[in-house]
Amino acid sequence: QVQAVESGRDLVQAGGSLRLSCTTSGLRFDDHGMGWFRQAPGKEREGVSCIGWTGGGAYYADSVKGRFTIPRDNAKNTLYLEMNNLKSKDTGTYYCAADAYLSYVSSHRAGPVLCGKTNVDYWGKGTLVTVSS
Repeated sequence: QVQAVESGRDLVQAGGSLRLSCTTSGLRFDDHGMGWFRQAPGKEREGVSCIGWTGGGAYYADSVKGRFTIPRDNAKNTLYLEMNNLKSKDTGTYYCAADAYLSYVSSHRAGPVLCGKTNVDYWGKGTLVTVSS
């Protein structure tokens, strides 16, 4: 059974920082592109940041460029989202996503493609991030 478990749920003040983690089991982590999606209240889920299975080609939505980074540790089967200078518009439920490499031309090009998807192989259950202004 595949599991993707997010952690890092928190309430933070605007301007603060937070790190989310997503640890997977039951899948070959280094064969999957990974990403973070966000669903704000009353809005559709959107891709925030995604990365290929080798760790290259990270993609960031314009709204988070320069503030978020998406490292992955294949030895620990864990994906991270490091968020700095948080803004109230970053509030939402953050979902971890995993999608097998077969859907992509290369790891380096996987990021933007994955973040544009609505259907992926596996979703986490989500973790809530609230940024107070």
